[in-house]
Amino acid sequence: MRKILLAIVWVLLFVGAKCFGKYEPLANQNKAGLYVRSLEDVLKLAPDEVDLGTAVLIVSEQWSENVLGRRYISVIDDMAYEIRERLKAAKVRANHRAIPIINKYLFEELGFESLKEASRPEELFLDSVLDNKRGYCLSLSVLYLSLGERLGIPLYGVVAPGHFFVRYDDGRVRFNIETTSKGGSAPDEHYIEKFAVPQVKGGIYMRNLNKMQTLGCFFNNLGNSYMEVGKVEQAQVALERAVEINPLLAECRTNLGNIYLKKERIEDAISQYQAALQINPSDAKTHNNLGNAYARSGRLDEAIREYNQSLELDPNFVEVYKNLSVAYCEKKMFGKAESVLKEATELEPSNSGFYNQLGNVYSEMGQCEKAIVQYNRALSLAPGLAEAYCGMGACYNKLGLVDDEILAYKRALNITPDMLAAVANLGNAYFAKKNYDAAIEQYKKAVQIKPDDAAIHYNLGAAYSNKGDYEAAVKEHLRAVELEPKMSDAHNGLIFAYYKLKEYEQAWKHIKTAERLGVNVAEDLTAAVKSNL
Repeated sequence: MRKILLAIVWVLLFVGAKCFGKYEPLANQNKAGLYVRSLEDVLKLAPDEVDLGTAVLIVSEQWSENVLGRRYISVIDDMAYEIRERLKAAKVRANHRAIPIINKYLFEELGFESLKEASRPEELFLDSVLDNKRGYCLSLSVLYLSLGERLGIPLYGVVAPGHFFVRYDDGRVRFNIETTSKGGSAPDEHYIEKFAVPQVKGGIYMRNLNKMQTLGCFFNNLGNSYMEVGKVEQAQVALERAVEINPLLAECRTNLGNIYLKKERIEDAISQYQAALQINPSDAKTHNNLGNAYARSGRLDEAIREYNQSLELDPNFVEVYKNLSVAYCEKKMFGKAESVLKEATELEPSNSGFYNQLGNVYSEMGQCEKAIVQYNRALSLAPGLAEAYCGMGACYNKLGLVDDEILAYKRALNITPDMLAAVANLGNAYFAKKNYDAAIEQYKKAVQIKPDDAAIHYNLGAAYSNKGDYEAAVKEHLRAVELEPKMSDAHNGLIFAYYKLKEYEQAWKHIKTAERLGVNVAEDLTAAVKSNL
């Protein structure tokens, strides 16, 4: 029995030796990046220590708890082993002659293909590419680069505005590899022209990237993926990492600016947009975004300048026309606002938003009949456009048609029940008809939507006061002055409500506060309060 056992062991060792002969170590065997377990550890590595495949799979694990990154690493390793065996069989070294063999294996035999557009955030990640054999420029390139680092082939990531591809460069032979075209090759000039590559001294575009810089491009796309699923904080972290790694990548600057703008960090957003435009001054979208940031901070002249610059670069960028018209309206430059929107409707005659905005312009100009025509045109194209009904209601208010106004706001709220402007204005319309119970109902809804709006609390207090519920009126007016201490109407409301409640000392206190604020209090009310002290 002992001899049989030894024989079995010998056979197993022999077979194992044969297998291990085939699976001799890959070219990346000793990289420190193979043994990290967290993204923080990856970021501590020197660029030449990074194992790109391992790094992006760690990110995949953070994105989805269902991803087992190590399993996918073994898949990439097995693909690399297979390619290496094919290179041996063809007597081809790991150099530029290996690229056609890799392309045939990946794109013809395994069927990896390019997506026309990245419609799902998951398509960024290497596990999804391996599972579905589909990806877009960056995700397919990451797979290609991960195989290259395992085979010892000198491959590099290359970034252009809005695109990413692979380059072979051994110092003597150099050519580009387009993973979205089954590994085809195009000259640098093709990318420079197609993607309007800015010529920036010391810039990052069209250069061979190291592994950390490629990972920085990945973080940029990761930030966008987090934004698509509403994870703003994670998006910010990813994009701040992208900027830290690749400060000369304009896209990550713009995307980080978008995050800051969303979080009301206006000056930080402006700083990022300006930095992006120093790198790529021909980016129409960033000029538009910078215009939005300026408009948000009240710097309308600078906003208008940026919007016009955006349109000069891209006259078909329709979103900018609406932004520009809003800025002109805020400056009371209604003629220019009207002209911009008419130009926009010529570009996109079926864009309901343009007609709705044109209605807003005419409403601001006091031309309510013309505004209503435009709102109706917008609604004929988009019957569910609540903003058009709300704008129409405001016009009916100016025309004194309160019943029509109420109907318009109700139609808006049937579409968008939490539309603050429609709720609050419907309350005002009921107030105008002295239907205080209905007004109170709408103001309460408005408070739920926006609890910290002083004007809504004042209106609610006024409705209570007119109904004779002075205790409720006091409560709402006090909340209004708490939110906006200099609101004169709320102080007047408190004086009257306290007087009705016979709380004359409180009424007198608010008379004095009103006087300090320069508010005129009715003389007869002041006299009545004073006489009861």
